[in-house]
Amino acid sequence: MISFQDSSALLVILKSDQRTFDEIAGDFTSRFPREMHFKVCCSAVLLLEDKMLLRPSQRLIAFFILYNTYSWQQFSSNPFISFIINSASDDAANKAERAFILQLLGSADAGTSKEVLKQSAADFLKGFDPASHVFIPREQLQKQYCDKVHSESYASAFRSAVVKNAIPDPDLPRGCDPNSPELEILLPGGKPRIGSGDRDEAVSGLLQNLSLEGLDPQWIRLAPPRLPVLDGELMWLNPDNNHELMWDYGMCADTSRGAAVRDLISKALKGPLAPAQQEQVLVELANDPKLVYHCGLTPRKLPELVEHNPLIAVEILIKLMNSAEISEYLTVLVNMDMSLHSMEVVNRLTTAVDLPTEFVHMYITNCISSCENIKDKYMQNRLVRLVCVFLQSLIRNKIINVHDLFIEVQAFCIEFSRIREAAGLFRLLKSLEQQ
Repeated sequence: MISFQDSSALLVILKSDQRTFDEIAGDFTSRFPREMHFKVCCSAVLLLEDKMLLRPSQRLIAFFILYNTYSWQQFSSNPFISFIINSASDDAANKAERAFILQLLGSADAGTSKEVLKQSAADFLKGFDPASHVFIPREQLQKQYCDKVHSESYASAFRSAVVKNAIPDPDLPRGCDPNSPELEILLPGGKPRIGSGDRDEAVSGLLQNLSLEGLDPQWIRLAPPRLPVLDGELMWLNPDNNHELMWDYGMCADTSRGAAVRDLISKALKGPLAPAQQEQVLVELANDPKLVYHCGLTPRKLPELVEHNPLIAVEILIKLMNSAEISEYLTVLVNMDMSLHSMEVVNRLTTAVDLPTEFVHMYITNCISSCENIKDKYMQNRLVRLVCVFLQSLIRNKIINVHDLFIEVQAFCIEFSRIREAAGLFRLLKSLEQQ
């Protein structure tokens, strides 16, 4: 809807019944920019649809605005041409109004039409002679403009039950002029405005607050029932999004103190550290156990640290034992190539912390498999000795239950019984079996 200022300007133009139509056209163009033309014309249609709202002279000016606003376009491009044609063929309408619309449409003499636009609305009504005008029947008029008039859209049965925005005063006599000032117009809230003094204010309020189609009844329809879910149909899921927030206590922490440790760990991945450097790393980790999270060691880099500096690797893994990432470090450790340093790290870890039983058993299995698959006899004998000493240490310290791996370890000892350490391990198994 248009604003209060625009509705007031429109009413001023509609009341200009003493000015010529050409002057009204210039006034309308100066008051309303082109982007406002459609809204203003919609408001004019609202006032024209109910014959009680405007006086005869004001209705002529309103029809002139609807026609002249889009006269610079093609005739069929006027969005209100259907309304204009229907009003011109309305037998119940005022004859002066119908004659004026026909002259706007060019149905009468073209010279006469130009003379009309030089008159005012009051002069046209005053000098109107019904005998001098021929009113074209509805069928002929619609046939003449059938290719220019848009077909009306479908209107539901609810339109017949619409409560109009303006209603006549029931106390007035039936034959009273509908355009007389004594007209009652209902504004929002149900308060009536009566009389010529309040008529313009009531019409202005109608333009600003009410809809273009009146108050129609609501179409109440129950929601359809839900169909049953078929066996092969996916069910709609509404997941629970109540996530628990986890606070990162290391966020915005001062990591400058771990710069020296990060530098030493970076060197430890490439080669053995000097005793003084190794001692510095162990002291720093002992003073601040949280430095292990900022030292730069990742599971992928663990094999390099184990091979070059096993003692530092043991210390870091001990401090990471209660972290969520320890399983990743142990997985890398159990799958790396077997060596003296890797067994040293695992052996020290078994005596310092409680390692998962599955990890220890898997590491022993990998050690036995490595000994069986090596081709170099010298390296094979060396690795077998290391594994046997490692297993004897685990058994004597009761780190593992030998009965869980008895068959596998016994087969290993029999296969390499020529090696002294394997024979010693076999005798240890037999003594434990007899106990």
